[in-house]
Amino acid sequence: METGILSHLYCNSLTSYQRKLTREVKIGMVPMGGTNPIRVQSMTTTDTMNTIATVEQSIRMIEAGCEYVRITAPSINEAKNLANIRNELHKRGYSTPLIADIHFTPNAAEMAARIVEKVRVNPGNYADKKKFETIDYTDAAYDSELDRIRERFTPLVKICKEYGTAMRIGTNHGSLSDRIMSRYGDSPLGMVESALEFLRICEDLSYHNIVLSMKSSNPQVMVQAYRLLISKMQDEGMNYPLHLGVTEAGEGEDGRIKSAAGIGTLLEDGIGDTIRVSLTEDPEFEIPVARALVDRYTNRFNHAPIREIEHINLLPYSPFEYQRRKSTPVTNVGGTNVPVIISDYSHKEKITAASLFPVGYNYAVESDKWNLSDQACDFIYCGNNPVTFEIPGTLGLIYNCDYWLNHQEQPRTYPLFCGNEYIEASAKSEILNFIAVDASIIFNSENDFLSRIKNDNTVVLIADTSNLHGMADERRIFIELMLRQINCPVIIKFNYKQIPEETLQLHAATDAGALLLDGFGDGLWLKAPGIASEKTMNSLGFGILQATRTRISKTEYISCPSCGRTLFDLQETTAKIRSRTHHLKGVKIGIMGCIVNGPGEMADADYGYVGVGVGKITLYKGREVVKKNIEATVAVDELIELIKEHGDWVDPVS
Repeated sequence: METGILSHLYCNSLTSYQRKLTREVKIGMVPMGGTNPIRVQSMTTTDTMNTIATVEQSIRMIEAGCEYVRITAPSINEAKNLANIRNELHKRGYSTPLIADIHFTPNAAEMAARIVEKVRVNPGNYADKKKFETIDYTDAAYDSELDRIRERFTPLVKICKEYGTAMRIGTNHGSLSDRIMSRYGDSPLGMVESALEFLRICEDLSYHNIVLSMKSSNPQVMVQAYRLLISKMQDEGMNYPLHLGVTEAGEGEDGRIKSAAGIGTLLEDGIGDTIRVSLTEDPEFEIPVARALVDRYTNRFNHAPIREIEHINLLPYSPFEYQRRKSTPVTNVGGTNVPVIISDYSHKEKITAASLFPVGYNYAVESDKWNLSDQACDFIYCGNNPVTFEIPGTLGLIYNCDYWLNHQEQPRTYPLFCGNEYIEASAKSEILNFIAVDASIIFNSENDFLSRIKNDNTVVLIADTSNLHGMADERRIFIELMLRQINCPVIIKFNYKQIPEETLQLHAATDAGALLLDGFGDGLWLKAPGIASEKTMNSLGFGILQATRTRISKTEYISCPSCGRTLFDLQETTAKIRSRTHHLKGVKIGIMGCIVNGPGEMADADYGYVGVGVGKITLYKGREVVKKNIEATVAVDELIELIKEHGDWVDPVS
């Protein structure tokens, strides 16, 4: 068994919810970090030179609950106009802190730092130009580059210190400099070192009013980078507050699920002092999503106890890199199989062929054949409800064990036992047995359940919980299995009651996403009676697997949330591209409003659609420019042609 040796744990505890205490940072009249509540924020999408439009959008954001308003300042003119925006907001009775967003222009940052309460700089863009070159640095040459950065960055630090202005050093995965990429690679470590280089300069100048972020469009990379940053800071005696976000998350369900998986994973462990949910929607719509994520932790410390880990410095997995937990496959569950989806039909009075349509199975009467979608579930939990028709060959049925006894001759039908029921059962499947377990069964030393199923190659466990801190409760089950070298597959199961459908989406993506991002889970079963339809629950399950990149079943859109730099209508364009490409399973398309969020921010997208001027689009294949300065009126058609040229196009099924 491989173990992860930790010099520092990235959070206070893996079993007891606690906020990680950070340094308090003054941002106007709304401090962050320390014992302050987790703050929520967003970013304007208006032209920063349009004072009234920016002020009115800022007010809509503030009235929705936004605690910091970020505004882009791509040049010194926009930076100067921040004074007019701030004055107009004050005149209207609003004192919410403003944050200037800076990328390539130090002079704009230095101007903005004299006006607003906080500036955000991206270390990958602030002092470096990205050419996607690999450079073989000697140590001396690399140190010389650090001296150049210090010289460029120091004036801003001194201004911030003089004016009492806070700063966010915000690393983005997609905009790491060639220098960082050459030394550390395209990695979470590179993201962390990019920020630490700037942070060390601040510390040398005795400036500490700093917030850090490690954003990526890939939640897996994002989570690893934040954890590694915390560990590295602890090594150097630092405890700066963290701004959490999944950049370019997209729109609608996909954007919310991806954001919740990344941000929620860290919030579950008490990590994070402010969050921004980056959706390709109007910014005021981001705030309720952010608030729903944050509010969940108001009373989390009241959760039932979870068994502590005896030797926390010797975990059986590494929280800093993804590796799927090893398991012995049972039919199509576990091993190298993609995680399965179980749909819950136990509440149905009658299960018919037509009732499987919402979960991806369409029976054609004329041809007497089943047509499957890319999001067809793998198992149906029937409870005690009979299925009397011939099911498709890719589907399995799960019955309660007593009911299964009388229906076990039916093809691809498997029993569900509750814990020790399995040990005592007189009849079991020779192929596949599901066993529902929780922490009370796993840690019951009298029955020693785990020893009794350890060598049974027909067992698939279903990890369940009723703990308020459910993700950590189930994570502890996985850790115990790994410590005891028990390799049976495990399905993640979560139950939800009496919450709105929109909240269910966020909670499920957080709970299941956090486990999947750590390599835990061979399947997913979400149960929410009376809250959402079978179609919604099935889509949610597949969406979580997609967001955590553990099972790809649809096109992925890496779409920026728009800002004052954006050169076209992102929402309209994203909808147009989605309508024509949504059937391209596994293809990743980046849709970026400007060159700041261009080839770098698209990270690992297969194709890119980037605004480079008013009405002008440049298309990318990976990070390579393929077609420059195309008229926006024909750019979507040109994107489709590019996808066809590279063999990734398939015609949609009518």
